[in-house]
Amino acid sequence: VQLQAFGGGLVHSGGFLRLSCAASGNIFRIDVIGWYRQAPGKERELVATITSGGSENYADSVKGRFTISRDNAKNTVYLQMNSLKPEDTADYYCNADITVVSGLRFAYWGQGTLVTVSS
Repeated sequence: VQLQAFGGGLVHSGGFLRLSCAASGNIFRIDVIGWYRQAPGKERELVATITSGGSENYADSVKGRFTISRDNAKNTVYLQMNSLKPEDTADYYCNADITVVSGLRFAYWGQGTLVTVSS
């Protein structure tokens, strides 16, 4: 199974970006999928997750500005980031708990995509 993230870039404060992460491989079901981020010198932190049933969870720092969604048919998760702030600058990582065809469940990480918000 692989997770491939897209959509990072440089944006001015107040701007927006949309990240996407596509999962591929021996997938039976994506149970939970979402985004984490890691700023320079800081620990990785949760940004937002969404379950297979559509339940969403957000970090307090992004509530009201970021929206997570998923397309189950495409095994893809999206993160719409609006009203971006310089403190949102970080490497953003896709993470998923996936049940593979064998019935086992594993956690997977995608590569980071850099989001830079200039003031």
